[in-house]
Amino acid sequence: MAHAGHILAVIALTLTALIGPARALVSIEVTGGDVRQLPIAIPSFSGQVRDDALGAQIAEVVTNDLVSSGFFQAVTRERYPEQTVGVSTIPAFGAWRDTGAEALVTGSVSRETDDRLRVEFRLWDPLQEAQVVGQQFYTTPENWRRVAHLVSDVIYERLTGEPGYFDTRIVFVAESGPKEARVKRLAIMDQDGANLTYLTDGSNLVLTPRFSPAGQTITYMSYEGSQPQVYLLDIETGRRQLLGDLPNMSFAPRFAPSGNTVVMSLQEGGNANIYAMDLATGTPRRLTSSPSIDTAPSFSPDGSSIVFESDRGGTQQLYVMNADGSDVQRISQGEGRYATPVWSPRGDYIAFTKQHQGRFAIGVMRPDGTGERILTSGYHNEGPTWAPNGRVIAFFRESGGAEGGARIYTVDVTGRNERRLPTDTLASDPAWSPRR
Repeated sequence: MAHAGHILAVIALTLTALIGPARALVSIEVTGGDVRQLPIAIPSFSGQVRDDALGAQIAEVVTNDLVSSGFFQAVTRERYPEQTVGVSTIPAFGAWRDTGAEALVTGSVSRETDDRLRVEFRLWDPLQEAQVVGQQFYTTPENWRRVAHLVSDVIYERLTGEPGYFDTRIVFVAESGPKEARVKRLAIMDQDGANLTYLTDGSNLVLTPRFSPAGQTITYMSYEGSQPQVYLLDIETGRRQLLGDLPNMSFAPRFAPSGNTVVMSLQEGGNANIYAMDLATGTPRRLTSSPSIDTAPSFSPDGSSIVFESDRGGTQQLYVMNADGSDVQRISQGEGRYATPVWSPRGDYIAFTKQHQGRFAIGVMRPDGTGERILTSGYHNEGPTWAPNGRVIAFFRESGGAEGGARIYTVDVTGRNERRLPTDTLASDPAWSPRR
């Protein structure tokens, strides 16, 4: 089994003083509508001869991160008065204003005596001719992409007032081979599609991977032996274990916010009920008891409630209950069938899949069922998962036909900025990691 060996801790981080009053230059609204994109210029980070190319690569990753969020517009490089600006240089603000840039990032890459990289950057406001924020990071050379994502997170948070989400990963099911005999492997990549690593070899069918809040462990369903079961996998060490010796098929696992409990469904004859299992004891505790199919549980971020799907009312709908299984309330009220609910990390929305009139949509609603909005709709959309800042949703879309297959997309919580994530193979069942 391959491991995510590229994932290394940042060795050190130094935060310099903020200059100027804190203010968000980009306003994020969750009601939809047009958003004015902030023009930003990010020339290549300066470096010594052997680091010139690396400085350009870091600037490119930061640019792509910010543009992918939908809130920034990259100033065309041909308009730059300089293609490389050192971090210790005061920019020629008038020349940068002439490009239309309202934010400017300069940076440098250098080597320490132990060959560690020192990546330093500054974010400038050309209109006020002032530095907004500056930071420096120390890390190993092979970890330069992660440092670029950390730079993006700082800039995004400083200019939008929202936490960044670029230093994150997505675990998913990589699919290859003919449609009637697809090989499905667990895989993990950075949120922009880079640093792909396979976690299983494809000898067994795998489904529904989900991250622990700690970000180092995933739970997933695997068809091994006589019936599918839920497994835990440490993505750093490759250590795997069966989640309890359960007598019936277990599926749809997901961690509680504490990381100490997993909720899942257990099949019982023609029915399925939701159970919680304490990872320390391995003892399952039954939360629902109805002659129906209760599945796809997801905790609220404070751990007090669980949303799930059930056909107990005759059709597939969404319900919320207390974490102990009490006080079950239906929240979906629209036409169609609702499935795969996932609570936002912010607690303000629940994402879902909705099937109606032959189409599959990804939508959101408030935890009490009000404010339902469809974000995207198509032939077959499924499996929403939240970025850790609660402002972007990833999902997979299945295309029809003999050559059709699944691909992963992202969409903003406003329904804007839909994008396809690059993957080498077909890809389904995405799950977004916490911030590292």
